[in-house]
Amino acid sequence: MPQIRINHLRPLWNLPTFLTLSRIIIIPLFVFSVRYHPLIGVMVFLVASLTDFLDGYLARRTGKITEFGIILDPIADKFLIISALIVLVDMGRLNVWIAIIMIVRDFLITGLRVVALSKDIIIPAEVGGKIKTIFQTVGIILLILWDSTGIDFSDAGTVVIWIATILSVISGINYTIGFKKVVRNQQCVDG
Repeated sequence: MPQIRINHLRPLWNLPTFLTLSRIIIIPLFVFSVRYHPLIGVMVFLVASLTDFLDGYLARRTGKITEFGIILDPIADKFLIISALIVLVDMGRLNVWIAIIMIVRDFLITGLRVVALSKDIIIPAEVGGKIKTIFQTVGIILLILWDSTGIDFSDAGTVVIWIATILSVISGINYTIGFKKVVRNQQCVDG
């Protein structure tokens, strides 16, 4: 599992950090809009999801990676996804236990990242987690749309969200194993 060491602090506020914060700020608009106009809700969700890609890209491209951004980015991602999962459960479009599996996995991984960061180690997202996020996002969009466009997306959304759930479990296990290896290696270096 690749890791990055934090060598120095960068300025706290920059465009990538602003984009990350905007993702958190947009959540109430998303929750409100998805309940009353699913198409607008999907657009808001897509804009928020796009900031997830854009903030990371800009931070790496411009070298504006901050400790604050490293901590805040996955939290903002989780807030958005968890909000969407809870809304879908409330709307009766998602089984609660599927939401629980995804939420628990995300809290576990975020917790492991925070522990690693406390040891000055950054563990970036793995490919499996990124693929899981793509399936989660597509599944959430399909379940929000459900039947609001005259096309029944319920079956497709259910299949995609099941795939995302399976990927959540697999990538969570892989991430935990990778975390243990990183900690073990760090103990050998420090020891």
